[in-house]
Amino acid sequence: MQVLGALLTALIVCAALGPVMIPALHKLKFGQSIRDVGPASHMKKSGTPTMGGIMMLCGLFVAMVVWNRFTPLVIIAFVLTFGHALIGFLDDFIKVVMKRNLGLTAKQKLALQIALALAYIYYIEQHAGPEGTILWIPGTALNLQLGWLYYVLVLILLVGTTNAVNLTDGLDGLVSSVSVPVLLTYGFVAWQTGEGDLCLFAAAVLGSCLGFLVWNHHPAKVFMGDTGSLALGGAVAALALLTRTEVLLAVVGGVYVCEAMSVIMQVAYFKRTGGKRIFRMTPIHHHFELGGWKETKVVRVFTLASTVFCIIGLLLWHLGKGGM
Repeated sequence: MQVLGALLTALIVCAALGPVMIPALHKLKFGQSIRDVGPASHMKKSGTPTMGGIMMLCGLFVAMVVWNRFTPLVIIAFVLTFGHALIGFLDDFIKVVMKRNLGLTAKQKLALQIALALAYIYYIEQHAGPEGTILWIPGTALNLQLGWLYYVLVLILLVGTTNAVNLTDGLDGLVSSVSVPVLLTYGFVAWQTGEGDLCLFAAAVLGSCLGFLVWNHHPAKVFMGDTGSLALGGAVAALALLTRTEVLLAVVGGVYVCEAMSVIMQVAYFKRTGGKRIFRMTPIHHHFELGGWKETKVVRVFTLASTVFCIIGLLLWHLGKGGM
């Protein structure tokens, strides 16, 4: 009952903020600038308010306050979520206020993400002990003691997940829709492993996504910006880390992985071949869009794909849960 309450609270708060936040963002001229290198059809979106991720964060925060679930694990999840939200806010602020379309430089953003990851690693090293560096292999009962290599994995997971989720945020309603089955999956895993507080946190993040979709579905009236997408990536990464299903995230978050890998492959192939491309455009959702798919079709297909990835992830979790 509390889980459903958190979900509905976050959904209602986030959705209810739309009529207040969207006009305010318009008034402040916090409109999204559309890059010339993107699909030509996206130029009509120029000026649509961004930084709507603030609405999602408000929904999440209010839900957790109302249901009074600020336990140690939830606090860690909050730090990772709101810490990445702050990085995204700085990026959005530079884009929309200082009118520098690329926002933070890649090095600046990466440095801030690494600093946040190192803070979490320090927490593990100080409080978790030897058990904190054990890694479960999905689909098996095998647990590996990685030692310091686990900290490397944490760094890669946090930085990789937040950037992959950020890349997925490229079409109206895409990243929120794709994240719905991911959050349902992690809510279920948290519940089954006795982490009710993390289940409630996942439900609140899910509610925020659903509430945001009220205003972000095609045609979007507001974008979440990096404020929202990096925060969402931080929340997903936190759930994977705190439920000790780090490797499983690569399956459950399969769409995020495909989005990120499409960019990596495209850049590598472009450099190696002197200008040739594998895809029409990356991230890969643009490849299908330029192939003639409507935005709504891309969102539907990618959400279905995310659901399939999550079902596979749950099957792997069930096969190996005895080893957790």
